Amino acid sequence: MWGGCGAWVESGVDGWGQVERADGAVASGAKAAALRWRLRHIGWLYGGRSVGARSPWARGRVLASLAVLTAGLQAFHSAVPNAVGRLGSLLETFLPWLGLAVPLLLVAALLRRSALALVALVLPAAVWAYLFGGLLPAGDRGAHDIMAVQHNVSDENADPAGTATALIEAAPDLVALEELTSSALPVYEKALASDYPFRAVVGTVGLWSKYPLSDVRPLDIKPEGIREDWNRGVRSTARTPWGDIAVYVAHLPSVRIRGNGFSTGWRDESAGLLGDAIAAEKLDRMILLGDLNSTVDDRGLDPVTSRMDSTGRAFAFSWPEAFPVSRIDHIMARSATVTSIRTLPATGSDHLPIAAGIRLAQGQHGTPGGGNGA
Repeated sequence: MWGGCGAWVESGVDGWGQVERADGAVASGAKAAALRWRLRHIGWLYGGRSVGARSPWARGRVLASLAVLTAGLQAFHSAVPNAVGRLGSLLETFLPWLGLAVPLLLVAALLRRSALALVALVLPAAVWAYLFGGLLPAGDRGAHDIMAVQHNVSDENADPAGTATALIEAAPDLVALEELTSSALPVYEKALASDYPFRAVVGTVGLWSKYPLSDVRPLDIKPEGIREDWNRGVRSTARTPWGDIAVYVAHLPSVRIRGNGFSTGWRDESAGLLGDAIAAEKLDRMILLGDLNSTVDDRGLDPVTSRMDSTGRAFAFSWPEAFPVSRIDHIMARSATVTSIRTLPATGSDHLPIAAGIRLAQGQHGTPGGGNGA
């Protein structure tokens, strides 16, 4: 488009604004004016230099700024305020995906031939690696004493029997289910009975166990304003070879993205109630399983994550099943270590099941006994 610009020279302007071309032809004043406008704006766009002559360190300032912004959002996500539209929680829900900005900006920097942008990209790449590099798939990172499975089975699941069979194939010791319906519950009970003779069900959540369960009671995590028949938490004591362990199953309220922002009020209130229950738990060893409708990066879950081991050691995105983008299903522990976590094959639910190995805290690993009330 601009290849012929160099052929124009101002060699004289008469009263009508005409100029001569280098080959002696006469161009109109309108063409000359257009040419001068083009040349002037090319100089403005490229800092007074030709495209090829501009330094790679002077190009790509916008790309470099975007790289620094991406690094800042990752490193200081907690500084993004929640006062307006709960933007901080929304960012933290999908925080790992900010890493996609790095390859996109890399391609743009290469096309722009900007050394400045390439150097700036080191910053967001390093921050992402620090925050999430340890969560990349690396297999089982340690032996475990207990295997647990957590699954929101969906109240629209058309194949509860097949779902139960799929969970049994993972050979867990504990199975936690949410969104149990009155019609599907008998199916799950029948399918799981032989492998998991002990169960604790309250409302729409339940726990099936290979170990005897006692002291079963509802967890009061219902926010104000929700109807009375809302029961989505259960607490029980599992009597294991390693001692008594408090096992919680919880399903926190859903969140929505609305026109006025990220709606998390009930979820946050319920997380606070769950955190209070965890803090008041008398047994030292605890396992928490549930659909918490939040990721471990979301500050809305701080009342829970601050009291439990929630490292997870893997992304294990569990929702939505068709294209998982976040892990809102969790297996956490206290006075114990989650050694591995992974997703299981899809069932009839819109969530993927997750399975985790748990190593119990004790002086000699693998030695039953000790703990609380063994």
